[in-house]
Amino acid sequence: MTNKKLQVWLPLIFSLVMIAGMFFGFKLHQQTGSARGYFVRDRRSSLQEALDLIKTKYVDTVKIDSLQDNAMEGLMNQLDPHSVYIPATDLSEANEDIVGNFQGIGVEFNIFDDTVNVLYVVPNGPSDKGGLQIGDRIVKVGDSSIVSKTLPSSDIRRMIRGEAGTKVDLTIVRNNQVMHKVITRGNIPIPSLDASYMMDATTGYIKLNKFAETTYQEFMRAMETLQAKGMKSLVLDVRGNGGGLVSQATNIADEFLDGDKLIVYTQGTNTERREYRASKDGVFETGKLVLLIDELSASATEILAGALQDWDRATIVGRRSFGKGLVQEQYGLSDGSAIRLTIARYYSPTGRSIQRPYDKGKKIYMEEIMDRYRNGQMVNADSIHQNTTKAYKTKGGRTVYGGGGIMPDVFVPIDTSIYTQSITKLYLDGRFNNFVYTYYFNHHGEFQKYKTPGEFAARYQNSADAWSQLVTYAQKDSVNLRNIPAADKKDVQDRIKAYLARLKWRTQGFYEVSNALDKVVQKAREVIANEQLSL
Repeated sequence: MTNKKLQVWLPLIFSLVMIAGMFFGFKLHQQTGSARGYFVRDRRSSLQEALDLIKTKYVDTVKIDSLQDNAMEGLMNQLDPHSVYIPATDLSEANEDIVGNFQGIGVEFNIFDDTVNVLYVVPNGPSDKGGLQIGDRIVKVGDSSIVSKTLPSSDIRRMIRGEAGTKVDLTIVRNNQVMHKVITRGNIPIPSLDASYMMDATTGYIKLNKFAETTYQEFMRAMETLQAKGMKSLVLDVRGNGGGLVSQATNIADEFLDGDKLIVYTQGTNTERREYRASKDGVFETGKLVLLIDELSASATEILAGALQDWDRATIVGRRSFGKGLVQEQYGLSDGSAIRLTIARYYSPTGRSIQRPYDKGKKIYMEEIMDRYRNGQMVNADSIHQNTTKAYKTKGGRTVYGGGGIMPDVFVPIDTSIYTQSITKLYLDGRFNNFVYTYYFNHHGEFQKYKTPGEFAARYQNSADAWSQLVTYAQKDSVNLRNIPAADKKDVQDRIKAYLARLKWRTQGFYEVSNALDKVVQKAREVIANEQLSL
């Protein structure tokens, strides 16, 4: 009976102790400005005393680390959906997107059938210097075989990665020959910028996937290149961009806004108001600007969108953004773990908060995006109901709303085309990716004649041949593609072309090809052509 009671009360005891520790720790942070850690180092906390007692006196063997992690996760679940606990073992990987790099060998891989295939080798990275090539198949890491239908890709990634300067012995197969490659791991950049190019003589396009420590620098290099090519109008694509560092988003906003315009301000119960303002001459303060957003554009991305919309600086095209108006700060704990704690809300220049309600729990909060699809909000703008009736006025007198994300100025519905069962199966189970990869290497010489993604997009006409081979390939796995609707066939052919471009030129090639058929991008170009800016 005592054992059962202890199991029942342990999580509550841990939670209470941690709440007390976090409260006093946060007060300490306010006084010292330190985000490195909370617990006083020269005294054992009550939590540590409790864990030590359980470890030395408890009737059964328990995993102390698991108990602590579970208690912390339970604590975070009582707060807002974006306050999270990060165990020490996961912290390095969790920080990769923010830092903008990771430690590893510098390859991208996918598992086809049961084997790791190298899809990309970072130029001048550790694998490039160590002799790995696109198309190599990695079969062993050290003495451990990784040829398996069940071994998770996350486990393979952990086996291959490691601290910069350490070595890893890989056994690979190339052209049916077994080879050994010893790779010295290094720091590998994770780009924030997926693509930048000129869509026509005067219109540039930039795609950003996050706001990390290197994002502003990458953005400015792209802007310099595009302006040198004659860019007068810009399509900035932040669809699917889940946010990141506020400073990076405000730095980019500053390049579009003149004077000392307010970009965003943050404020919380325990955090004083802090303003972010334009402070320098921007590189694109007057050109035509269109910002693309969707339901996965969140946080720092919405800060950028809100500032540009409130000042009537850009036309926002797409669908309503995620609706995350909370600011997190990461605090390291004494055991090497960390919490990302919500410390403030942010407000656009007009004073609106775009945070969605989360009082019904994390599960309902996260499922709201799917609810938008079910109730037609992603298909018809008239069906969209904001979570607040409070209206605000932009500089130009337009009405905007808070409480549920950024509403675009020009709505573009999601594609609701329903694929046949065969096409759906083709996409979901990996057959499509496997086929494109194989087709690319079987026709490698043909693709070498194309020097740029633009040239490939304009001249490549072999989609019919690829389609014919795909039909035969899929048939081997009892997937019948012979009698599918013409629209589905065209979609698959277009996707083949975009994925082939990705294999040769990475995301740059993918977007240059796929954007030609992207309805949101097409609408953005119409907006620029019709000069429907600053509405």
